[in-house]
Amino acid sequence: MAKEGRSILAYIFRNFINSLRPRRISGDLVGKDYYGNKYYEIPPNPKIGKRKASRWFVPQTTDKYDFIHEVSPEWEAWLRGRRKDPPTEEELSKNLEIMKQKQLSAKEIDKSLSASKQDVVEKESKGMESFPKYDEYEVMPGKGKGNN
Repeated sequence: MAKEGRSILAYIFRNFINSLRPRRISGDLVGKDYYGNKYYEIPPNPKIGKRKASRWFVPQTTDKYDFIHEVSPEWEAWLRGRRKDPPTEEELSKNLEIMKQKQLSAKEIDKSLSASKQDVVEKESKGMESFPKYDEYEVMPGKGKGNN
């Protein structure tokens, strides 16, 4: 008597037929950031054994040799799976304003400290004279102790 259930030949034939079906390669456009990058996602499909969503972005630049791309922190967290939902436009604009405000504050602090930095640089630029001299050590090798 043959057992009802799985057959190895049926399993192989089913997988072969499924491999001939077209796969979904293009994803759904989820959003766009202030750098111009576009973000895509293919949702998970447990029927075919895909448990995680596929996420990626297409950079705004068209130069194929430019490998350095700006990605906002909110979208990067979404790409890496640290966020479940993509960031909203309000959240992106609010964080962009905070980033610009911090840049302005940093420029103001840099201007206020630039005068004190010049004094420190002048003190440090004396060279060998800024180091202490001791009579028991040679200043130049082979020149004797304490002699220049």
